[in-house]
Amino acid sequence: MRLSKKGIVVMALLLSLGAVLGFAGLAGADSSAGSDSDPLVTKSFVEQYVHSMLDQMKPAEPSGGSLGWSVATLQADQEFTGKAGAEFIVRGGQAVVVDPTGAGIPDLTAGTNVTVGQVAQNNHLFTIPRTDGRGIKAVKQTTIMYRGN
Repeated sequence: MRLSKKGIVVMALLLSLGAVLGFAGLAGADSSAGSDSDPLVTKSFVEQYVHSMLDQMKPAEPSGGSLGWSVATLQADQEFTGKAGAEFIVRGGQAVVVDPTGAGIPDLTAGTNVTVGQVAQNNHLFTIPRTDGRGIKAVKQTTIMYRGN
């Protein structure tokens, strides 16, 4: 059976109409898209929302401490002891570990534990695990950076 030109045009129009109606039906099937339960949002809205959530989740600054880095200069025989979670870096000079517990201080840079009397390597990041008198003692004038003390 052969279709005339008019029949081909009618058939093409019917197929096009069916395709349009089919896609329209699929688009309308999910009525929750764009509603209050599933809103469409902009990138700036999401960024603002995330920043506000992060601001709400910031921990309160411990009393007497700082979340930013501070610099201090220790004279010979002067000690720096930190509270739990304090971090420090010996930037210049020489210091040895002070630890009344004998458990040591983690050297996060080297992945080792530095115990009492051992030298705290310059430019290594150390952390104080507990508030129990752990820290460093300057052998000679020493500059440190610390936070969270």
